[in-house]
Amino acid sequence: MFPFPSLKFKSQKSKEKFSAGLDIGAHSIKLAILKSQKDTVELCGFNIEPAELDVVPVLKKLTENNNIKTVNISVSGSGTLIRYINFPKMAEGELKQALKFEAQKHIPFSINEVDTDACVLKDNLPDNKMLILLAAVKKEFINQRMKVIEEAGLKLKIIDVDSLALVNAFNFNFPEYKTESDHRAVALLNIGATVSNLTIVEEGVPRLSRDIYIAGNSCTQKLADYLGIEFKVAENFKINELKNNPESSAKAIEAIITSLANESRIFFDYFESQSASSVSKIYLSGGGSRLFSLKDTLMGLLGVDVEYWDPLEKLTVGEALKGQETELICSQLAVAVGLALRR
Repeated sequence: MFPFPSLKFKSQKSKEKFSAGLDIGAHSIKLAILKSQKDTVELCGFNIEPAELDVVPVLKKLTENNNIKTVNISVSGSGTLIRYINFPKMAEGELKQALKFEAQKHIPFSINEVDTDACVLKDNLPDNKMLILLAAVKKEFINQRMKVIEEAGLKLKIIDVDSLALVNAFNFNFPEYKTESDHRAVALLNIGATVSNLTIVEEGVPRLSRDIYIAGNSCTQKLADYLGIEFKVAENFKINELKNNPESSAKAIEAIITSLANESRIFFDYFESQSASSVSKIYLSGGGSRLFSLKDTLMGLLGVDVEYWDPLEKLTVGEALKGQETELICSQLAVAVGLALRR
């Protein structure tokens, strides 16, 4: 697995074979439990629970039912930032010292307000340069998450970033993309309730990331306004009825998908202006990605192949889970699986 940065916490090496990833979203909370063996990684437990205003009882329910004490979590949104920076080639110790001075140039917050970490993505760039990934999260946000985890009676091992957890899960399940050498890149688009995470990956390495504030709730609100119904009713319509009656709200749905496509196209154009690569395919995940007609509409608007990917593709499914409809919910587990893979 690629050694992406983890913020704030890095535990000592453990002999435990179990690892839990906890994705705390605005609409639902997802838990994935993995067991690592010599040649396989097994999914031995997962849960998805609706999020509540007070998430502590939900976390307690999830973790107590699965006998989990230590978790990896992630963050995204306005208090989270990822930057890709070309640095003069230097040793790791020198890099850490340099970042103390250089990070402020790339972060729109006071350096005292954030926790930062970084890693080298490529160390063989021209002109004796290397590509650095810099991640920063506001301390206030981290402290809030730490408090919630502590109140739930849990121990925290790693705080990651949603986008990097997605890349981790994708690289594990599709290692063939790490050896591509024909200048093709792929985009991972994870659509949650309030935020969509978009990351471009080339040869297994993330090259550009951003959060887009067009997501599942945007569609629900647009439906509510268009149909003149309450938000909760519109959410139920979106999930259970839209597929059978698309004509009733086609214009509302198309407007949201078009906005998402426009934001994505701007992002792709910027990447392609800075790189010899082009985006050849978009891989969808997240609960909001299952919106009826999203895949085909995005494909038509962007002129790029779009498909769903399975974060359980290369995992062994435990005996206790066989027969459960994991296929129906696997796209929601992408971040949680990527977190659980961080041991």
